[in-house]
Order: sequence, then C-alpha cells, then structure tokens
Amino acid sequence: MAKKKTPNVFRKKKATAKNPGGRPTKYSPKVKVQARILAEKGFTDEEMAEVFDVSKQTINNWKKQFPGFFDSIKEGKDIADQKVVMSLYERACGYSHPEVHFSEHKGTVTKTPHIKHYAPDPTSCIFWLKNRQPDQWRDKTETEVKIKHPAPMTIKETEDLLARLKKSGTGIDYG
Repeated sequence: MAKKKTPNVFRKKKATAKNPGGRPTKYSPKVKVQARILAEKGFTDEEMAEVFDVSKQTINNWKKQFPGFFDSIKEGKDIADQKVVMSLYERACGYSHPEVHFSEHKGTVTKTPHIKHYAPDPTSCIFWLKNRQPDQWRDKTETEVKIKHPAPMTIKETEDLLARLKKSGTGIDYG
C-alpha cells in the first residue's frame, strides 16, 4: 500500500535566506526610541507589550535579539528610578518650590508669587533610612542573651534547701 502524500498546502516551507519563515517582526528602530520613552514614564515590560501589540515574550525576545533595544529600556528605567529616588529624598528632607497664588477681591484678580514649603515627611524618612542603613534602622533587633546556669545541686544541698523552706513557715509541705 502506497503512503499518501501530504498536499503542498499543509506542508511547512523550509526557511531560507530569501524566505526566513514565520511572521515578519514588528520590531523597527523606532520601537527602540519609543520603548525608552515608555520606560522613562514607568511602563513595565507587560505594558510596553500592550502598546506595541505584542506579547511579553516578544519583548523579551527583542531584548536578546536587539541589544540596543535592551539598553534603551534599561536606560529609561534607570532614569525613572532616579526620579523616584529624588522625589523620596525631597519628601524625606522637606522641600520648597515657587508657586503663584490667585485671589479675587471686589472683582479684581490678583496674582501673588511666593515660595511654598513642605515639611519633611516622617514616613519617607523612615523608609529611606531602613533601606539605606538597614543595620541601624531595621525594626527587628537581634539581642544575644547569655544566661549563666548554676551548677546542679547535690543531694545534700537539696536537703538543706528543703529544711530551710520548712523552717520558714510558708505553709507548704515539702515531704
């Protein structure tokens, strides 16, 4: 009995230089620039995948396949992290910034520039110190306690102790 041949329609084409096989990539040099901007804005890899209409695995593949893509995301995330560090630092130490106050009196609007001050935030201080100096600021402290155990009592010492307790009149019968 002759083996049936699979019709050409269902056979996979072999990948060649002319026909690499698979779906064409959505990656382009523009994607690298866009990824850096998204990373600076705090986007995660999953969120970037949604923006580019690809899977997270595709983002990971692009990172391996295109080193410049990986570097641009890393640089963008580093910039975002530095902004958060500076914001936390300013909250922990307190800060000031120029502001304009608008007020209205008898139909006249006045614009008054002034400096607005923010006091240090204790929660930010604690968070900063616990992460920067964990040995000094962590909640859990470790204390080593050494207890010197007395030597075991001899039978004679035990009998003497019981005799003294009986004489003390505590009302307890020690046998």
